[in-house]
Amino acid sequence: MSLTTKSNTNTTTKPFDRAASPFVPPLPRGRTLRLGLSRIGYETRIYFRSGDQVFFTFLFPVVMLAIFSAAFSAMGNVGEAPDGTGGVTQAAYTLPGMIAAGILLSGVQNLATDIATEKSDGTLKRLGGSPLPVVSYFLGKMGQVLVTSMLQLALLLLVAHLVFGVALPTEPERWVTFAWIYLLGIATSAVLGIALSAVPRSGKSATAVIIPIVLVLQFISGVYLSFAMLPDWLQNVASVFPVKWIAQGMRSVFLPDSFAAQEQSGGWDLSTVALVLVVWAVVGLVLTRFSFRWVRRS
Repeated sequence: MSLTTKSNTNTTTKPFDRAASPFVPPLPRGRTLRLGLSRIGYETRIYFRSGDQVFFTFLFPVVMLAIFSAAFSAMGNVGEAPDGTGGVTQAAYTLPGMIAAGILLSGVQNLATDIATEKSDGTLKRLGGSPLPVVSYFLGKMGQVLVTSMLQLALLLLVAHLVFGVALPTEPERWVTFAWIYLLGIATSAVLGIALSAVPRSGKSATAVIIPIVLVLQFISGVYLSFAMLPDWLQNVASVFPVKWIAQGMRSVFLPDSFAAQEQSGGWDLSTVALVLVVWAVVGLVLTRFSFRWVRRS
């Protein structure tokens, strides 16, 4: 009787601890994966039901591409020769930055605010009191980021090509480069978003804390402004963070090779792009391991 009372008390005062419970066998790995896959569908449906989230993380890069392309179209092509030949349109020049912005918004801003809100309103506490493995929870979150980000990217490329006449790459090697930069960038952004969710003190403050960080990183990383326009010290600061390298990698895919001379080192430096993103992915995983809790510590 006393054993039953103790068990009931524990389940109501702290999250469910499967490893510490002698009564519940561990979930098989296959079931953990199936639960994670089912969470992807659930998380994706919840995402598209939130109008503000869809606008500020899904449609925002498309809207910004349209604004920048229309606002600066009168300035002519970027990088054209003195005789007026060559160069690329304002839409084509803006597209790589908007792709990088979409990756940042889908991973960092989306997950950081979403998880912080769930932690504040008690959703995580309820999930922590259930048999749902934390791995399944993270599979659902990261799978939702991947699905929505790919849909966003497809829409962005379609609008750029069909509405603004941006010529997309035809060389297969450029699309291979695009694929690994995108996958590495979205994975890095997702784990950093999970880690950053520990910073806001409440769900109400999550947006106020996360959005300024994301905006500053975008402005100093060559997303909205040409990276070459920034002073050297600010370029050095931006080079510490992954957004600058995602944008630079995407420029290597969508811009002519002549634009590489405008980069800080005078080249695309794709090996450095990969190295920086891998390092930040590892940093994000370590921070997530030590900062994530089902219930926020007071």
